[in-house]
Amino acid sequence: MGCARMSQIPGKRQPGNPAAADDGDELHFCSTCAFSDACVSQGYGKSELADLHVLVEHVGPFRAGMFLFREGDEFNAIAAVRAGTVKTFVLDANGNEQVLGFHLPGEVIGLSAIHASRYPCNAIALDTVMLCRFSFPKMALLASRMPGLQQQLFRLLSQDIGKAELLAGDHPADERMAAFLVALSRRYAARGFSPRRLNLTMTRADIANYLRLAPETVSRILKRMSTEGMVEVQQREIALLDQERLLA
Repeated sequence: MGCARMSQIPGKRQPGNPAAADDGDELHFCSTCAFSDACVSQGYGKSELADLHVLVEHVGPFRAGMFLFREGDEFNAIAAVRAGTVKTFVLDANGNEQVLGFHLPGEVIGLSAIHASRYPCNAIALDTVMLCRFSFPKMALLASRMPGLQQQLFRLLSQDIGKAELLAGDHPADERMAAFLVALSRRYAARGFSPRRLNLTMTRADIANYLRLAPETVSRILKRMSTEGMVEVQQREIALLDQERLLA
């Protein structure tokens, strides 16, 4: 795996990647901006948010297998996924990987580093990833003057905690898998992607690791869901055919 840190790659646009090249228009930020909700809800446009916009640094591309940061690296910036998918994980005492999460366009990585000022985990690109990087000290200062931005920071922290609740408790394997698919569907929908056709960039082994299940258990559950007409599986693409039953 290659290694390229966020602080080592200059911000630049990538014309070959439409999602990454989209910086919005004169009034609005791009559609995958992690802070767009705050802008819209407070009625802020690009002209009102000039101070925020100058903090944005476009970073990448990171190719599949490249590290965005490693456990123990110094934290000084919030990174939002602009395009692609990022996996976060830690290594246990025996060197075994434990997957913590998957991050889609518009989602923020590294929030758990705020307290100790160092990243407590590793982040790796699952496909071609572009990032928006914001200096955290400067953003924190700006947020103190902008209630909408401050509320969005708190909301992002809350979402990060909420994702971890999927693994809390002793839920049956079927429930964990269904909850994962439903949550992923909602996250895709929030970013303008299809909520019914999920093109997964993570492997079955990664999903199993994240859900604390054996890979063969994940395969068996997906096969049963497919037989019962809840999903249709074609390699890494999963179509959700019966969301009502998945929710149940």
